Amino acid sequence: MEINEQTRLKDILAAYPWLPEALMQIDGRFKIINNPIGKLLIRTATVGDAAKKAGYPVHQVLEELKKLIAKHEA
Repeated sequence: MEINEQTRLKDILAAYPWLPEALMQIDGRFKIINNPIGKLLIRTATVGDAAKKAGYPVHQVLEELKKLIAKHEA
């Protein structure tokens, strides 16, 4: 799966269901993924949206996602 700024979070989480837990370990701000409001937002949110909401540059979030996925698949 190619992940970029426009990739929808719901697609990433469907492909990598373990990812929310890994993200929450990196930064507590990602705990929103597991609450009811977060689950509603995930339906339409992109990686770019999540980066902005968490206060990170998009390129940094993309790098972290790719590292986590590569580590998990190794």
